[in-house]
Amino acid sequence: MLMPPKVTDRAFARLAEIAAATGAEPALRVAVAGGGCSGFQYDIRLDTPAEGDLVLERDGRKVLVDAVSLPFLADAVIDFTDELIGARFTVTNPNASSSCGCGTSFSI
Repeated sequence: MLMPPKVTDRAFARLAEIAAATGAEPALRVAVAGGGCSGFQYDIRLDTPAEGDLVLERDGRKVLVDAVSLPFLADAVIDFTDELIGARFTVTNPNASSSCGCGTSFSI
């Protein structure tokens, strides 16, 4: 049985900050697409829920994963980091056998 990805408190807190700044309630979509320098890449963006999405929700904040991406993200951790190189949502994925320096591309 596949375990859904986990979303950290920091990621949900960042979604709350975005909602407060924009006055909207955006959801964060985390998807996997073919491409990138390692075979697959993450597509992380603000979006609206669609039919068939897994919705991970806390305090009204939502993270969305489509059914096709879900097996690739089983047991992954979705986080938000704020470092010198920039602030961004990140995915730590135990299913990835390798990844590249950009942090958005991986292979299985």
